[in-house]
Amino acid sequence: MKTVQYTVRVPTAVDKAMQKLAEQQNVTPYEMLQRCVKAGVAAQANPPTQGANDRELVAELASVSTGVAHVERMLDRVLFTACASYCYARSAALAAGKTEEDIAAEVSPAYERQRRLSQEAPS
Repeated sequence: MKTVQYTVRVPTAVDKAMQKLAEQQNVTPYEMLQRCVKAGVAAQANPPTQGANDRELVAELASVSTGVAHVERMLDRVLFTACASYCYARSAALAAGKTEEDIAAEVSPAYERQRRLSQEAPS
């Protein structure tokens, strides 16, 4: 392979980055410069098609959104169960002699109160 010689000037930050990469990959700074030039030319010669990654990103985002919605539903059920458990345990601890219907009637307000408090909490 016939080579052509160039004299290049690079900003100090680029030089430091290439020096660091050369050290990490155990090559000379000149070899790293050649690799960077080859990678840059390849990237410029074969740019990614417009929107090629967009479909993948949209699909992943949809997957994450679906997962988050599932987790939210599950957490909502856990909160309701915890509120119900609290109401039943409180009734038993106080020996209030409440009926099942009375205790069940306390669950929804307790649940709604906790939901409201969770939405007021700073994020």
